[in-house]
Amino acid sequence: MIIQVNTDSSIENDEGLTSHVKAAVEKTLGRFSEKVTRVEVHLHDENAHKPGEHDKRCVLEVRVAGLQPLAVTEHADSTGKAVAGACEKMKSALDSALGRLANH
Repeated sequence: MIIQVNTDSSIENDEGLTSHVKAAVEKTLGRFSEKVTRVEVHLHDENAHKPGEHDKRCVLEVRVAGLQPLAVTEHADSTGKAVAGACEKMKSALDSALGRLANH
């Protein structure tokens, strides 16, 4: 499972952020690693450097062998919360999609 982390210009994409995001994705989605070929994480600060509630956005796009890509979005107060929320949403989406696939 390849994990790629992308950020907009207002979020500094350093090694600490990348390792935190990869660890969160692997922890939450690791059990799907045989089916998932690629995970793209897109992090955005919608208000740039101005303060605001729920201005951090995480979009997860997952490529699953034999299926169309799945995508989820989560907004939160911090990048970490946005990543965690998006991972939980993607776990549910993968459970649903792969469950349907197994039933056919």
